[in-house]
Amino acid sequence: MRQADPPLSPEMLLSGYAQGIFPMAMTRDEAELHWFDPPRRGVMPLDALHVSRSLRRRVLRWNYLVRIDSAFCEVVSACGARPETWINAELARLYQSLHASGHAHSLEIWQEDTLVGGIFGVTLGGAFFGESMFSRRRDASKLAMVWLVDRLRRGGFTLLDTQYLTPHLASLGGIEIPRARYHAALADALPRQADFARPAPASPQEILQRISQTS
Repeated sequence: MRQADPPLSPEMLLSGYAQGIFPMAMTRDEAELHWFDPPRRGVMPLDALHVSRSLRRRVLRWNYLVRIDSAFCEVVSACGARPETWINAELARLYQSLHASGHAHSLEIWQEDTLVGGIFGVTLGGAFFGESMFSRRRDASKLAMVWLVDRLRRGGFTLLDTQYLTPHLASLGGIEIPRARYHAALADALPRQADFARPAPASPQEILQRISQTS
């Protein structure tokens, strides 16, 4: 960990991601940002997402809507609303700047007109740097991950970086890999041409079929 030189610009943030490092604040109220490059990195293999029977049923229930980039600021705000968070005001501002330039995206789960879950991250080449997710209703963040993984695969992405591995991510198939292996995967992903917005809408049945063919 080392302190980021203020002020951190969106361009500097992207440069850090391209080098395999990412910024975090120690608390919501701390103004300083720090760069992290952990010895073991959390990733979600795009061909090994684990969908339990209960989650499969929830995917097929289809009592929700999936949208992308329709409420980016709200997703970031919801992710940073936890009692303990590393998303401070400066990081939220930087993410919004990256979203405006097309380098940050959100995938949202809606029920009627209510945002109930979602995930957001930063894109570079074929890498998606997943920043955070939230859930206001049961399994909403898991639904977001299922739809995100399918979108990334169809959009030409090869790397879904989760930074650290949590029990929640591990239950979905997330793993830890050594730093050197992560940097090799990142080097392979960065030159690729990928597009988060390109894939056409899909049905739950199509997504689960594709996942079952690779997991």
